[in-house]
Amino acid sequence: MADEKQGLLKEFQSFVLRGNVVDLAVGVVIGAAFGAVITSLVENVLTPLTGIFRVPDFKSLAVDVGTSSISYGLFLNAVISFLLVAAAIFFLVVKPLNKLMARRKTEPEIASTTRNCPACLSAIPRAASRCAFCTSEVQALPEPEPGS
Repeated sequence: MADEKQGLLKEFQSFVLRGNVVDLAVGVVIGAAFGAVITSLVENVLTPLTGIFRVPDFKSLAVDVGTSSISYGLFLNAVISFLLVAAAIFFLVVKPLNKLMARRKTEPEIASTTRNCPACLSAIPRAASRCAFCTSEVQALPEPEPGS
């Protein structure tokens, strides 16, 4: 019984300490902190800047339906906030990161070994002289040089 408990404990320990579980936990904590930064940027910097473009605060817009009130203005504010968050992430994270990754790229582009058939646009080998899909005759192309 004690060996079974220790085996179960070791199995649980190896599960918890696997790289992907720890990486996921770190990612969640970093993501929450980053989310707080982006939320603060949107609420304290970008949203006030919308006043420059005379974007009003829609929170008071509502429609009364019977005894209920539909606050569609709050929904419009949420949509605007979402668009500001998306813009902040795109322009301040995605674009700079893509530029950085393009600069750090050291491997050459891998040349394609296929091409599209001019008749049916199916992918066929570069060296093919006839399309396997529509049987059209095509001019064979030489295989690309490695690294070009």
